[in-house]
Amino acid sequence: MKTINLTKTLKQANEHFLAGQYTEALRDYSLALKDYPESKEAYNGAILSDMAMSGESAGEALFDYYTILRSEDTESADIIISEILETMDGTMEQLSGLFDETVKQRLAYEDGIMYTEFKELVENDNDFNRIFENIMFSTRVIITEKEDFVDFLDNLIDHGYKEMALSYLESALGVYPNDRQLRNLLRRLAKGKSIEN
Repeated sequence: MKTINLTKTLKQANEHFLAGQYTEALRDYSLALKDYPESKEAYNGAILSDMAMSGESAGEALFDYYTILRSEDTESADIIISEILETMDGTMEQLSGLFDETVKQRLAYEDGIMYTEFKELVENDNDFNRIFENIMFSTRVIITEKEDFVDFLDNLIDHGYKEMALSYLESALGVYPNDRQLRNLLRRLAKGKSIEN
């Protein structure tokens, strides 16, 4: 005997996902799957919730894409997203490895310092503005980790480089429009009086 209303449960799960409540979304998708194991929407939603819970921005981006596809053709959307999820399994790690190798090769040829080195200089000198301005005109800071990028933007905002932070943020949000950390930084910038849309 079915204990839930599939349409209502999926609607609630989708709302939780859109609100960034991935644990609740996963719970609702799982409830739907328990009673309706053939539901592709519940299955895909559960996978995307799990991805988003583990911090993968691809989960949020794919969910948005899935929502758009479903508004046009539900059956095709389910098939397309299922295929994307199947091909992604393992591919992310391979891409990450290739990316790391490419960065190392570029560092060997380009004049730049890693963000970790930049942070050490700032910690030793205890003057972000002076170190940043010296480096800005003589070399480039190379950032390879998302956490470092967020930290860098945080420091730019804290030290008055709001226009520059906004410029970097706009570029990053163009690639990762649903990234929660980036959107939080944008909200933080928007609260400041010196930045205008």
